[in-house]
Order: sequence, then structure tokens, then C-alpha cells
Amino acid sequence: MATTARFDRALAALAHPARRRIVERLTRGPACVTDLAAPFDMSLNGVSKHLKVLEGAGLISRTRSGREHVLSLKPEPLRQLHAWSGKFHRFWSDRLDALEDHLKASKEDNS
Repeated sequence: MATTARFDRALAALAHPARRRIVERLTRGPACVTDLAAPFDMSLNGVSKHLKVLEGAGLISRTRSGREHVLSLKPEPLRQLHAWSGKFHRFWSDRLDALEDHLKASKEDNS
């Protein structure tokens, strides 16, 4: 899959709050499906659908040990999202710094 398509899938996957909570939980380490489903007020099947979206986006991986499915975070798509959003952080930081300088200069001129 092309990098742009992967990036788009990761953004779309993280658009849902339940999927963001699952990703947040997996930052602490691997977990089985039932542990990931426990805090949600939805069926195990509903959580499984969210997990499939996250897997399809390349954000998590699944290993099977007998009947147990263990999920782990795959950090690369998150690194890409962080790098992309960092551009906007720099943009707004530069703009806000310029505004601060302008306001300080205006205040000094009015004093």
C-alpha cells in the first residue's frame, strides 16, 4: 500500500474515540482482546470490528497463542502522524511568536 494511503487509513482509524482509547492502552504494552474490550460498553464483536480497522491501518498487530489473541501497537504510523502534525505546531508557534512581538512593540509605542 502506498505511503499516502497508509497515512490516510491511520488518520481515519484514529478518528473514532474508541480506537484512540485502544491505541492509548496499547502504549502500555500488549493486551488480549478481552482486556481491551473490558472498559467499553459494547459487545466483544463491536470491539473486534474496531481492532480490525486498527489492524487494517497498520496501527496494531495481532498474534495468536491458542485461543488467545494478543494485540500490540505498531508505532511507525504514529511516528508519521507525529511528524506531519509537527509541521503545524511549528507553523502556529512561529505565528504566535510574531503576534507576541507585534503586541509588545505596539504596547511600547503606546507608552
